[in-house]
Amino acid sequence: MELFQAKDHYILQQGERALWCSRRDGGLQLRPATDLLLAWNPICLGLVEGVIGKIQLHSDLPWWLILIRQKALVGKLPGDHEVCKVTKIVVLSLSEMEPQDLELELCKKHHFGINKPEKIIASPDDSKFLLKTFTHIKSNVSAPNKKKVKESKEKEKLERRLLEELLKMFMDSESFYYSLTYDLTNSVQRQSTGKRDGRPLWQKVDDRFFWNKYMIQDLTEIDIPEVDFWIIPIIQGFVQIEELVVNYNESSDDEKSSPETPPQESTCVDDIHPRFLVALISRRSRHRAGMRYKRRGVDKNGNVANYVETEQLIHVHNHTLSFIQTRGSVPVFWSQVGYRYNPRPRLDKSEKETVAYFCAHFEEQLKIYKKQVIINLVDQAGREKIIGDAYLKQVLLFNNSHLTYVSFDFHEHCRGMKFENVQTLTDAICDIILDMKWCWVDQAGVICKQEGIFRVNCMDCLDRTNVVQAAIARVVMEQQLKKLGVMPPEQPLPMRCNRIYQIMWANNGDSISRQYAGTAALKGDFTRTGERKLAGVMKDGVNSANRYYLNRFKDAYRQAVIDLMQGIPVTEDLYSIFTKEKEHEALHKENQRSHQELISQLLQSYMKLLLPDDEKFHGGWALIDCDPSLIDATHKDVDVLLLLSNSAYYVAYYDDEVDKVNQYQRLSLEDLEKIEIGPEPTLFGKPKFSCMRLHYRHKEASGYFHTLRAVMRNPEEDGKGRAVNLTKTSLVLDLRTKALWPKGRIFS
Repeated sequence: MELFQAKDHYILQQGERALWCSRRDGGLQLRPATDLLLAWNPICLGLVEGVIGKIQLHSDLPWWLILIRQKALVGKLPGDHEVCKVTKIVVLSLSEMEPQDLELELCKKHHFGINKPEKIIASPDDSKFLLKTFTHIKSNVSAPNKKKVKESKEKEKLERRLLEELLKMFMDSESFYYSLTYDLTNSVQRQSTGKRDGRPLWQKVDDRFFWNKYMIQDLTEIDIPEVDFWIIPIIQGFVQIEELVVNYNESSDDEKSSPETPPQESTCVDDIHPRFLVALISRRSRHRAGMRYKRRGVDKNGNVANYVETEQLIHVHNHTLSFIQTRGSVPVFWSQVGYRYNPRPRLDKSEKETVAYFCAHFEEQLKIYKKQVIINLVDQAGREKIIGDAYLKQVLLFNNSHLTYVSFDFHEHCRGMKFENVQTLTDAICDIILDMKWCWVDQAGVICKQEGIFRVNCMDCLDRTNVVQAAIARVVMEQQLKKLGVMPPEQPLPMRCNRIYQIMWANNGDSISRQYAGTAALKGDFTRTGERKLAGVMKDGVNSANRYYLNRFKDAYRQAVIDLMQGIPVTEDLYSIFTKEKEHEALHKENQRSHQELISQLLQSYMKLLLPDDEKFHGGWALIDCDPSLIDATHKDVDVLLLLSNSAYYVAYYDDEVDKVNQYQRLSLEDLEKIEIGPEPTLFGKPKFSCMRLHYRHKEASGYFHTLRAVMRNPEEDGKGRAVNLTKTSLVLDLRTKALWPKGRIFS
């Protein structure tokens, strides 16, 4: 559709339809396309895909109109329904008087370009306004009001910061989806059992997942059929659609291909092998939406944080089978003060005070899903125990026969990176899975319905939750395919199908994690490949550090934008936060100074997952490879992790930009020849740092080494202008036993 800018309006036009948005008060109005002739000097800015809605980022700031600038086709669901992902948006200020350069796709119907749109000719009224404004400015120059100037600058900065967060939400995370013909907010079962009437798509949606409901409110309140064309329900979550071929004769080369992305051709030209469509659709609730440390537990309406309904959809010939699960924060009042790494959870209300809101949550859930099987994955010991115990007590007080409670201490059962032990859980609940059934529809109607759902949770409802949900969904999918005759009764899923399936669930976990915690899911390598690898653990450590950073510096603004999108008043004083920018910068510097210590904590916390039978880990350090032939010696970011066990040491290189370990090397302590402490090698100038060189043998040949140093201190921070010093008290080497271990504070 075409976007025009006139003196008083933005005008969207497609065919005979037009939507006018006032640039004075933000009002929306449906008008015939021919009324474009009545607009004052309309300029075609380019093409857009649709309307998301309006938002006011602060009561002191103007309204903004949000449009879909660019979309990407995700795939087609049964019935040839296209599903699209919002990849770029355009945000139009409803107070700007000059045409904006939006870099939209050129409208071929009009001869003016979009890079340098023509100026709008000022009317006599505008001339009076400009004269009045000039007089006002002149009077201010003669008697400047510093307070007003400061407030104006603060408003501009706040608006810019909030606008940046809004753009990042839509364009960086790529987590908003829509379909013009299919209801993404409702599962197959709800669609097939709901009322079949002539209502438009937006009036049939599940209110929980209609993410732009508030922003599009001005249109939904227009009670005429012509408005339906302009209302596009948008979900936040994840959608991936793939066609898989059941082929047990695939070559081993295909099976060994990289698991990071699915093969470019996921189908086979040979029609002998059965094929099926699989889709994964996750819908995040707009109620109690927000960031991890800003939204925890339940609210006074019974809504919980990070509530997501995930539907796995299988389509074979004319048969569509659907299975849904949910995840959501533990429905008690609890929180974590997120200004330290891995803050300790706490209960904010007593057991008695919580009962009513816990009941409200599950009464609503049982009304929608009939039965619930809770799978609680939090640790049954340690700091998480307080939340797990509170959950169980509330379940016992609720005492409802339609609610089943299952506790599975994920970290205890999967200790030593044995994530395949999740099968212990799926085996234990196999009968429950089969009794729950799934939704099955064909052209004639509903064959059977899913009776109840699994509600899975851990602390964040991200990493552990995604692994378990993928395992349950796989059991269901294999049962479905065998029932349809697509898979032999005694055969597992073919390797290639299994690989793509794992990638889909890993992508799902990453997407939900970015929306709630700001980074990709931890343990994602297991979901992708079925194996837990050292590189995955290293990546987890970096992601945890990023979550900590994001919470510390950015969550307040992101949370404010989410609340404003849902029409919720922002309770936090954003100006107060914004005026403390220097304090934030100081905290950021503190974070940089303590980054090595933080990584060490992270590594130690993941040592529980790295305890193979024959190898014991002693510790880890965040270092920099200062070999000038390999890396710029002035590089300040941590790019090497040194891990130490009783029999080997590991040097893992990771890329901060993509949060991923590029490579790692395992070296036996038997091959370690000596450790040297001395000045950093440099090509130019005087050495600034001390460093450590580890000499080792490779295939019985000497001459190999790693040259490492600690993270540099800023001279301004310690006032002494000295770098971190590596001394023989930092690392101790016993060449007789080949044992290397930390002593005291590392690199202090």
